[in-house]
Amino acid sequence: MKRCCNWPIAACTWSLALTDVAEIANALERLGINHVHLSLSPVFERNGSDYLKVIEEQDWTITSTMISFSEEDYSTPETIKKTGGIVPDRNWDRNFKKLCDAITVTSGLGVPYLSMHIGFIGKPGSPIWKKMSQRTLRLADEVGRQKVQLLLETGQESAEELRQFLEELNHRFVGVNFDPANMILYDKGDPVPALQILKQWIKHVHIKDAIRTEKPGTWGQEVAWGKGQVGVRRFLQALKEIRYNGALAIERESGNQRIADIQSAVHILSEHKV
Repeated sequence: MKRCCNWPIAACTWSLALTDVAEIANALERLGINHVHLSLSPVFERNGSDYLKVIEEQDWTITSTMISFSEEDYSTPETIKKTGGIVPDRNWDRNFKKLCDAITVTSGLGVPYLSMHIGFIGKPGSPIWKKMSQRTLRLADEVGRQKVQLLLETGQESAEELRQFLEELNHRFVGVNFDPANMILYDKGDPVPALQILKQWIKHVHIKDAIRTEKPGTWGQEVAWGKGQVGVRRFLQALKEIRYNGALAIERESGNQRIADIQSAVHILSEHKV
């Protein structure tokens, strides 16, 4: 098992850009990784039960599951603001059912966390803030009943706004999947001090890097780990300072050499000494 100091190194299954579980398993074996952040999207497609059966046969430690929605449009920050997560009213009933099914699958696999982008939460006290609070609390009650924790992924709001949202929710079954690159891609602040702000909720961490946009309202650029503005050493040092004790899940969502970039990240992490 690959480690960075005491943290197990994992890979996000969707980052491998492979659909067949056997191919994913072979790629992970070559990478020397047996910890995964598992996408549940194939469960809701044709032959989803077959996918789950093969997953259960793997000698993997699933650090968290992940769910997303087909209508999410990441073309621009503005399109994802309208279509992301549990924001759209027209899809809420359908997506709530999908999330409940994902919670059941996660619990059945014995995995402690289900992560997702819930979408833009708006400003404190606004109608969208209140709506998102109500919907998140409803989901939190569902995960609590099945002894799973819902992890909200960072990015769409500042760390201070997310902390206020979490404090107002005050629900022990809601935590954070911390993605440092997302804060840069969405231009929502420096991820390193954000770790300190959100430390009590952080249960799972993505290893992903990015370069901030120079044009407000547009995306930053995702790059291979160590090539962007996160700052490998100071980020890992900050994780140590907040006493994070979970996995480091490598995520790579762009580029045409994803497995090579993941391999590079594994090397950087496994060679690092905090």
